[in-house]
Amino acid sequence: MVSGTMAPRLVLLLLLVGSCLRPGSAVGFDSREREARLYTAVIEVPNGGPWGDWTWPEMCPDGFFASGFSLKVEHPQGIPGDDTALNGVRLHCALGNAESNTPVVESQSGRWGAWSEPLWCLDGGFLTAFSLRVEDSSTPGDNTAANNVRFRCSGGEELEGHGLEWGEFGSWSDSCAKGVCGLQTKQEAPRGIWDDTALNDLRLFCCSS
Repeated sequence: MVSGTMAPRLVLLLLLVGSCLRPGSAVGFDSREREARLYTAVIEVPNGGPWGDWTWPEMCPDGFFASGFSLKVEHPQGIPGDDTALNGVRLHCALGNAESNTPVVESQSGRWGAWSEPLWCLDGGFLTAFSLRVEDSSTPGDNTAANNVRFRCSGGEELEGHGLEWGEFGSWSDSCAKGVCGLQTKQEAPRGIWDDTALNDLRLFCCSS
């Protein structure tokens, strides 16, 4: 039994510990500071997968924008394996023409696969729009939902990730006026012996400064 004088101290200790255990924090930057960054728009695509739930948003630090990205992809598992294809997306945030020592944010990612090397916009440009490759949910058997992502840069070039080829690319999202500054993923939790799809959909946040 906790005494009356110890109870308030115990509650305070539990609150402090709980505040340190929030998932999704990236090394070097406090997640609460990233979430507090003001964004001007949210861009989405209409063809995301139907399974899973939206997870927490992750934002580049103030003043930074996404200049590159990398993908977490599980390679084809063959029969009778369970394919999940795209599991995660990371944004590589920069202040300009920098491809090293940049903050990385990713929201929640699935447990399967490995991360690719980042792809970068040219001449210090920023990511401004995206298109998602998704396998149709009516496909019988082993569904994979999202398979790959394309990004458009502020300089006009398009970057296609090293994802898988099931499904089709849908239409492009709207474009950020300046650049992408954060992301949020829709993930299906692991289902044990049942069919897993991992990442189903993606949202990106636009900032002006």
